[in-house]
Amino acid sequence: MNTNTANKSGTLNSEHAANELTDCPNDQSASRNPKPVTRNPSSLNPKSQIPNPQLQGSLHEPCYAVNLGMIDYNYAWKLQSDLVAAKVSRPGSQDIILFLEHPAVFTLGRRGGRDHLLVSESFLKNAGIPIVQVERGGYITFHGPGQLVVYFIINLEARRLGVTDFVETLEEIMLRTARTWGLTAQRNKKNPGIWMGNSKMGSIGIALRKGISFHGLALNVNVDLTPFSWIQPCGLPGVSMTSVKQERGKEIPMDVVRNVVKENFKSVLGLDLNDISYSDLQQQLLSRTSQEMPKMR
Repeated sequence: MNTNTANKSGTLNSEHAANELTDCPNDQSASRNPKPVTRNPSSLNPKSQIPNPQLQGSLHEPCYAVNLGMIDYNYAWKLQSDLVAAKVSRPGSQDIILFLEHPAVFTLGRRGGRDHLLVSESFLKNAGIPIVQVERGGYITFHGPGQLVVYFIINLEARRLGVTDFVETLEEIMLRTARTWGLTAQRNKKNPGIWMGNSKMGSIGIALRKGISFHGLALNVNVDLTPFSWIQPCGLPGVSMTSVKQERGKEIPMDVVRNVVKENFKSVLGLDLNDISYSDLQQQLLSRTSQEMPKMR
C-alpha cells in the first residue's frame, strides 16, 4: 500500500487513495503465500497501538452509530452514497458508522475479480447469490449472514486522519476484537486486514469521495465459509478464510461482537459514539438538507 496518499497541502487525493485502499496486494508479483506479521504486538502499551496517537485530540467529536441489522447489499450501497452526498453538501455534519449484516452476495472492487471466481455465474444465479460491482478497493469478496460489516461515513480530512493511519486503525480495532475471544490475529504487511496464520478473518475495502470515507470492514464471526471456497480471496491462490466461530469452535452472539467493536472504536479512535436509530437519523438529516434518505424496507 502506498502511504503517500496526500498532496502537499495535506488534502487527501481521493481518487488515488480509493485505488490504494484495497484488501489485496497492490503488486501482482507479491508473494502468493503471504506470511502475516505483527506490526503492533499485544505486549505494547495500548496507547502505542494507535497508528498516530497525536490524532486523538482531533477525534473527540460526536459520531452516530446506527445498527441496521440484516439489509440488502444494494440498499446499503445506495444508503452510503446518499449519506456521503449529504455530508458533502453539509461538511460540518456528524460522522456516521453503520453496523449491519448482508444476505449472501459477492462484490467486486475496483480491481475486478470475475477471473478469481471458481464457479460459474450460472451456479451462483441458481444459488440465489448476486454479484455486485462497486467502487471500493480490492477484488472479489463474499458477504453473508454472520459476518459483521461496518461502514464508515467519516470526514477524514476534518478529523486529520491519513488514509494509511485509518486503515491501520481499522485493523487495530479488529485485532483487539479478536483478542477479546483469546484469538491472536495478525496483520499482513502486503494484505490489509487481519489474519490467523494463512487464513484471513477480517477484510478492509474502502473508498473516498471528497475526503469522506465509505465502505469499510468485514469481520467473519459466524458466517458460513463455504462461499469463500468458490473464489480466490484477494486473488491469491492458497489463501483461505476463517472466522471467530471456526477458531473458537462455537458461535458468538452477533450483538455481543458488535458491542465489543463499538467499544474498540471508542478506545482506539477516541470516538464519542452516540447510538441512534435509522428513523432518527433520517429526521435529523432531512431537517438540515433537501437530500431525501431511502426508507428502511
